[in-house]
Amino acid sequence: MSNVQVAVVTGSNKGIGLAIVRALCKQFPGDVYLTSRDPGRGQAAVAQLQQEGLRPLFHQLDIDDLQSIRALRDFLKGKYGGINVLVNNAGIAFKVHDTTPFAVQAEVTLKTNFFGTKNVCTELLPLIKPYGRVVNVSSMVSSSALRGCSQELQQKFRSDSITEDELVQLMNKFVEDTKKSVHEKEGWPNTAYGVSKIGVTVLSRIQARLLNEQRKGDHILLNACCPGWVRTDMAGPKATKSPDEGAETPVYLALLPSSADAPHGQFVSEKTVKPW
Repeated sequence: MSNVQVAVVTGSNKGIGLAIVRALCKQFPGDVYLTSRDPGRGQAAVAQLQQEGLRPLFHQLDIDDLQSIRALRDFLKGKYGGINVLVNNAGIAFKVHDTTPFAVQAEVTLKTNFFGTKNVCTELLPLIKPYGRVVNVSSMVSSSALRGCSQELQQKFRSDSITEDELVQLMNKFVEDTKKSVHEKEGWPNTAYGVSKIGVTVLSRIQARLLNEQRKGDHILLNACCPGWVRTDMAGPKATKSPDEGAETPVYLALLPSSADAPHGQFVSEKTVKPW
């Protein structure tokens, strides 16, 4: 089986993730895995795409659960010997008017969007095959949230030498600062979602740097991207893009040709590299 190419999209039973799976089923020359926390919802999404004449496969994945991530890792390693395309799309956001205490929102949002994504990368990046493509779905909110940080934090998050451990410490500090109600005094913006996506974008920059250092000859390209403002459960019905339009930039990055050597380690929106 290992000569069959395989693509995996996390959090893909609805919204942008589902649209990414739909596009990959049409364009990617191999098996495409739709994943979701809830097997019932995942299978229903697979059935929906099958009715459109597409052939996605399903595997359960809860990015908040290390055992679930490792089960997917072992399955992919056993069946395919690795991964060709990984799209880290899974994420959550509290609604604007949600009355959940901000410290709770911060902890829950970062647990999934940053720490869950990081754990998926830790387990699955070693399986990425030469010429593989990794896409971490971030958000334009990461840029605006970055501008809302103190100069000192901005410097750290823009640093070309920040390590994953240092980034983890900063993300943990944000959560702790919200619990003490000192996050604004400590230079953080008032958006848990924004900080979680700063984490995803900076993590992507770090991972790309490590790939350059450790696997330069493998031609793997890894980027963060913003899908735009998309009509999903998360963004609501007033957003300007359909999920299929939101999928365009992630899919573009997932399908960069083997001859491409860029973009890599970038923040990409509308298929264009944006300054960080």
